[in-house]
Amino acid sequence: MSQSAASSLEKKLASFDPNALGDSAGGLYGLPFTVEEAQVVVVPVPWEVTVSYRGGTAQGPEAIREASLQVDLYEPDIPEAWRMGLAMEEEDEKVAEESRNLRTLAADYIGWLEAGQPADKAQSFATVPAQVTERGKALLDYLKQKTGAYLDAGKGVVLLGGDHSTPLGYMHALAERHQEFGILQIDAHCDLRPAYEGFQYSHASIMYNALQLPQVKKLVQVGIRDLCQQEAELVEHSGGRVVMFHNRFLSNEKFAKKSWKKVCGKIIAQLPPKVYLSFDIDGLDPKLCPGTGTPVPGGLEFEEALYLIRAIVESGREIIGCDLNEVAPGDTEWNAIVGARLLFQMAHWMGVSQGRIKAKISEK
Repeated sequence: MSQSAASSLEKKLASFDPNALGDSAGGLYGLPFTVEEAQVVVVPVPWEVTVSYRGGTAQGPEAIREASLQVDLYEPDIPEAWRMGLAMEEEDEKVAEESRNLRTLAADYIGWLEAGQPADKAQSFATVPAQVTERGKALLDYLKQKTGAYLDAGKGVVLLGGDHSTPLGYMHALAERHQEFGILQIDAHCDLRPAYEGFQYSHASIMYNALQLPQVKKLVQVGIRDLCQQEAELVEHSGGRVVMFHNRFLSNEKFAKKSWKKVCGKIIAQLPPKVYLSFDIDGLDPKLCPGTGTPVPGGLEFEEALYLIRAIVESGREIIGCDLNEVAPGDTEWNAIVGARLLFQMAHWMGVSQGRIKAKISEK
């Protein structure tokens, strides 16, 4: 940042009132930062081509942006969190338009699969998986370049989907800049299906694809409660590279009166020093995200998820990047309200772990 830009930023900080109403003329959460000034940048990806049940996640980033103005900026453990500098890019309308067009094609194809693949339609659908996979690879390359440029500029990055296929390009960018790291996945689903429904870059294949990166030394899954036998066998035969904390295990620990602190300790013990946090909103109890595409009974409470994230940072591990996906606006603003608050916490605790802002908890 140039000297004049730094001076301009200081003037903004001096004049900004964190107690005032969120100003829609400002940025994300009403903060005064531009993308160039921010230490952490949120990259929205309005993409949901391969969703296999309910749609709406492509509208998630914009809904979260709007709901963010209702979020108060004081966080007890990071009293001056807002000073870190958080901003969100404008959505790429080309990405949104391509998602809409491909979604129609993919939805018709999925309907054909569910109908038993009638022979009279086979020829018209024959090329659909290849078309969707080609554009999924193009999105991967685009986001790898975009997020990589921010990383090289010294910024932290949060990727905001869209469906859960979206962060793969970001993971590739991180893999080029870190020799090894682990992924903490909070999710109702394993997402370990290879090329689900014929789509290589399916939302249900994100972690299978992530495991193709040799830099990903560990995948730790938390809150899983919906998986197929193929995924269970992949975990079982992974040689410890994939560790699942199934929701049943979490519930049994709770029923046995084990503290959440101890459970989090078991989870964190599986993580290496560098951690990528991938958060599918359906990892939470569906009362917190009723609009999400594939809700499943069970899941984490909001404060349980935040406690785990804080505990990771308190352990001295660095969150090198994170994503939040599958927030669909649904019929009410509730989904975006929860998503906006979760995004605020994730971005700032990542910032704490990277030394961008101080937290009280880190001094204990």
